Amino acid sequence: MNKLVITAVFATFLSATHLALACPDTVSAARSKVEMCAGCHSIPEYRTGFPEVYRVPMLGGQNAKYIETALQQYKKGIRKFSSMQAIAASLSDQDIAEIAAYYAAQKPTREQHPHPKQ
Repeated sequence: MNKLVITAVFATFLSATHLALACPDTVSAARSKVEMCAGCHSIPEYRTGFPEVYRVPMLGGQNAKYIETALQQYKKGIRKFSSMQAIAASLSDQDIAEIAAYYAAQKPTREQHPHPKQ
């Protein structure tokens, strides 16, 4: 039992360490690739009106695996949103991984995750 716990803790540590070590190069490689994302995903409380009105999420500080999965799903047509599908279709798997790491390395701001007004 102790070996299982130690193995799980070690695997978690390696996973986190791998992302931390990979981020500097990955983050810098993604800087030019995220320019197309910033137009919508960097504006606090931005809403889009096509095909329906919804709040565009801020990506800074979001989990890298979540972003990577979402982009892959847009690329494969599993998630439906025409502009995101077109953008994701233009990205390689490496581009997607770099963009996900870039946004995961960002610190969310208060504007990204505002507290509800009381």
